[in-house]
Amino acid sequence: MFLKNLTVGSFQANCYIAAGDGETDCAVIDPGDELERIQEELETDGLRCRCIFLTHGHRDHSGRAADLASATGAALYVHEKDLPIAEKTGVSQAEQLRTYRDGEEIAVGSLRFLVLETPGHTPGSVSLLCGDCLFTGDTLFRNSCGRTDLPGGDRRRELLSLRRLGELPGDYAVYPGHMRTTTMERERQFNLPMLQALGRD
Repeated sequence: MFLKNLTVGSFQANCYIAAGDGETDCAVIDPGDELERIQEELETDGLRCRCIFLTHGHRDHSGRAADLASATGAALYVHEKDLPIAEKTGVSQAEQLRTYRDGEEIAVGSLRFLVLETPGHTPGSVSLLCGDCLFTGDTLFRNSCGRTDLPGGDRRRELLSLRRLGELPGDYAVYPGHMRTTTMERERQFNLPMLQALGRD
């Protein structure tokens, strides 16, 4: 897989560009800011954006999604429960807007993205599993997890979502919405037990 990480905007959110090896069709995950930079990277790498995936609706992840969809004609995916949040950035006006749900698999070239509902940070937060890569948005970070004190946040659901990710079979490279990449095995060992313990307080 070809995978590029761009850290964009004042909140330093991670935007990912993913394509099959040697392919030109790609997906862009969480284009929250710096549209021109994202477009330049696509042009430099000879890639065509076919799908835009939002892990959740917050502005730092969805801010330029509608603009990118308009510029490229790409389908724009968001969970329906996060549409009220993403409306603030014009996502609901995108011509190719689509909603996805748990268990749905979306093909981009040879890549297959499996949608996992992981609510808690927002009602419609999702993680995306593609091969041995797991894009977790603001659900799971290295040594941490997404905050739940914003409107729509739910601590209990966040902990259940973290448990779900932790129980996935095998190891994965984890690409979070902020900060450094990690692995699922590392988070199972050093992070998730601590978070689950906090949930029992």
